[in-house]
Amino acid sequence: MANLTDLSPYIYGTTRLGDEAIPFPERVLMARTAMNAGIWIHSSHQYGEALSVLRTAFDEDGSRVPPGIFKLGWNTVDEVRSQVQIHTEALDIPSLAIGQLCPGGQLAEDLRNGGDSLAGLAELKKEGLVERFVMEVWPWTSMTAQMAIQGGFAEGLIDGYIFYLNPLQRFVRNDLWDILMRQKHSVIAMRTVAGGSIKALRENDRAPKYLRQRAAEVEPLFHSSGIESWTEFSVRFALGIGQVQATVGSTAKRENFLEFQRAAKKAEELPEEIMDAILALHRKWSEDHDSHAEPWSM
Repeated sequence: MANLTDLSPYIYGTTRLGDEAIPFPERVLMARTAMNAGIWIHSSHQYGEALSVLRTAFDEDGSRVPPGIFKLGWNTVDEVRSQVQIHTEALDIPSLAIGQLCPGGQLAEDLRNGGDSLAGLAELKKEGLVERFVMEVWPWTSMTAQMAIQGGFAEGLIDGYIFYLNPLQRFVRNDLWDILMRQKHSVIAMRTVAGGSIKALRENDRAPKYLRQRAAEVEPLFHSSGIESWTEFSVRFALGIGQVQATVGSTAKRENFLEFQRAAKKAEELPEEIMDAILALHRKWSEDHDSHAEPWSM
């Protein structure tokens, strides 16, 4: 079921391209850096000025417009169709390579139970407006994806699943994770470095308590690996999971982008004992904390 094998191992997340505190030309230059690297991008009209920055960069060199993953929501197919139009018009592109479904309301209900919305989503594919769909998943929405898979409603419609997946976070519940791995569904990992270096996460009083605690648990594994860079460690962790086709990391700095790129090109798995230890922590964290978390609380 690996339907996303054409992705670049590292996908450039464009969140920071929307940051108005950074001069617009600098953000365009960052977008051009990603374009010149020939990799995929991940974006959304929710990311401030990100689409305007991308459009400027695309207009400067139309020969290097990259394929992308774009967030689409929320409660109805009409809303999804409207957001497809927002993205294609803003970027002057004919279609979306991948639409990241963020389902709520009736749309989520129909994914769980095979309702009428599924035909509307399939029609977007048939019209060529969206080539493929991946479903965004959180701990509190894991059951929607699980029911869609187990009911056969995702078959032929959903091409993969996208969620936070890094050494400190695995934002799907254990039951869904086991299904994804057992049935070999394609996965896209988001938030490569969990928001910063492990040292910064452990020491930052403003970071969520659960994340600081996890950083303290994983830090000995990081140091025992002999890898100097948290970015490299995190990229190798994500890409070392068989069903993970790519990892999405955001940055506004060229040097950080190049570090992501170098790590992804290595494609070298972490030692098996370290991978196993982190995956065991994920299972424990999901059972003890994530499965009980209130929506948007983490």
